Amino acid sequence: MKLAYLDLIGGASGDMLLGALLDSGLLINNLEAELKKLPIPDFVLKVEDGHRGGLHGTSVQVQIDEDVRYDWEGFRTVLEASELSPTVRTNAFEVFRRLEEAERRAHRVGTEMESPRPQELGSTDTIIDVLGVLIGLEILGVSEVYCSAIPVGVGSIASEHGVLPAAAPVTMELAAMVGAPLRPTDHRGEMVTPTGTALLTTIASFQKPVFELQSVGYGLGSRDPSSVPNAVGLWLGEHTCAEREELCLLETNIDDMNPQVYGFVRDKLQVLGAKDVWITPIQMKKDRPGVTLSVLISKSIERTAVDIIFKETTTLGIRRRDVDRYALERTSMEIDTTLGRFPVKVKYLSGKPWAIMPEYEACLKASKDLGLPLRRVMRQIETEAEQLLITQDDA
Repeated sequence: MKLAYLDLIGGASGDMLLGALLDSGLLINNLEAELKKLPIPDFVLKVEDGHRGGLHGTSVQVQIDEDVRYDWEGFRTVLEASELSPTVRTNAFEVFRRLEEAERRAHRVGTEMESPRPQELGSTDTIIDVLGVLIGLEILGVSEVYCSAIPVGVGSIASEHGVLPAAAPVTMELAAMVGAPLRPTDHRGEMVTPTGTALLTTIASFQKPVFELQSVGYGLGSRDPSSVPNAVGLWLGEHTCAEREELCLLETNIDDMNPQVYGFVRDKLQVLGAKDVWITPIQMKKDRPGVTLSVLISKSIERTAVDIIFKETTTLGIRRRDVDRYALERTSMEIDTTLGRFPVKVKYLSGKPWAIMPEYEACLKASKDLGLPLRRVMRQIETEAEQLLITQDDA
C-alpha cells in the first residue's frame, strides 16, 4: 500500500504540492490528460526545475487563456460535469465544501445567510491546483497521505479583503475545523495558503508513519526567502510490516456508577472513533469494588472523548498519557464459500495476506440457519478463505 508524507518545510500551496508530485515522478502528460476532462478554459502548466536556498526541486505555474471567475455553485457545476474518477470528484467536492465553510466562519456569516464569494479563490487556477493534486496522487497510486504540522508565519499580507495577518483567517479556520497541529515560526509572511490547507486537511492525517522510503520530491513556491527554503517535501513509500501510531490513553477509576451505563459509554466512544475501549475490575478505597475505564484514541479526538467521559460518567478526573502502538494493515471483505457469502477480516504482513478471521455475527447466523456447530462454520470459512487469499498470493 503506497503512502505519501508531506514535509511542510517552508509551507504549502496548491502549486507547490503539484510541483512536489511532478518532482516525485508524476508525468506531466498524464496529469494534463486528466485535467483536460474538466470543462474549464484552456491552460498550460509551466513546469521548471529550480532551487530555493540549497534545495532543488520543481515549480509549477498555471497559465490560463481566459480566467473565468467562479462562485461556490460554479465550482460544484464544474465537478459535476467532469469525467474524472469518483474518488477524485468526491475529494474535490469535500475540499471546496471546507473552503466555503471556512470562508463563512472567517466572515462570521450565519447559517441563514448566503456564503461570501470566494474572491481570490474563485479562479480557474484554484480548480487546477485542487484537482491536479488529487489526480496526481491517484495516478501515483497513493492510498494514504500523512502530513507534518502546519507552519505559520508572522506579519501581514495584502488581499482583496484588505490587510490580513500572515496566518490568514480562512487558513486558520480550516485548521481549526479538524484540529490540525500548528507550528508557529518567526518567518515573515504567509506560509500556507487556504487552498493548500484545504487540500491538506481533507486528504491527510497529521501523523508520523513508519514506512519504507522509495522516492523524494520537492515542490517550490514562487518566493525565495533567506530564512527557510520555500518548498514542500513529498516522500513516497510503502508501509512497513507494522505501522507505528502515536495515540493517547485516557483512564479513570469509577466506583459509584450504575454498571449498566458502561456499555452505553463504550459504544459512544467507539462511534466517536476510539481505537479500543476496555474496563478492568479494581479494588478502591475502603475495599469498594470499582473499575478502570481505559480509552485508546487518536489525539485529534482527545478533547471530544474527554467531554464524553465527563458528561456520561460520574468521574471527577481523567488521567492521560501518550502511547505508541504498532498496528498491521487490515481490511474487511466478503468471500464466496461452500456455505455462502461471508464477511472476513484479513491481516497483512509485509504487504501480503497473513491471517483471516471470519466475522462472528455472520458465522453465528449461518450456524443457526444451517443447523451446524458454530466452531465448524468458523473453521470452514477460515480454511476456505485462506485457500482463496493466502495460498493464491503465495503462488
